[in-house]
Amino acid sequence: MLIYKILLPAEWAEFESSGRFDGSPFDRSSGFIHCSSREQVGATAMRVFEHEPRLVVVALNTQVLGGSVCWEDAPNGGPFPHVYADLPLSAVAAVYPVSGASSVDEALPPTAPGWTE
Repeated sequence: MLIYKILLPAEWAEFESSGRFDGSPFDRSSGFIHCSSREQVGATAMRVFEHEPRLVVVALNTQVLGGSVCWEDAPNGGPFPHVYADLPLSAVAAVYPVSGASSVDEALPPTAPGWTE
């Protein structure tokens, strides 16, 4: 299964160079890394990143993340995948550079070939 993390370009550059991502400041203050399902990622982008001109959405393989992924209820859209560990670069299945939050849904495939959502 794939889940999605929306990153600012600088966060992706740091993730890519270090080989891991320990979360945004909001993630770290929450105690977990906020992610979204394919169905949730577009609305999440609009809610959280509406004014950002560029984003990077990474598709994460939950098999690599293992037991660190927990689906938990949130007030804005049902259960969301939360990751209680750093994200390793090895979990990244695909990378989607996106020109703004409103472009997220059209930039991502409905489901990635060979994956279930």
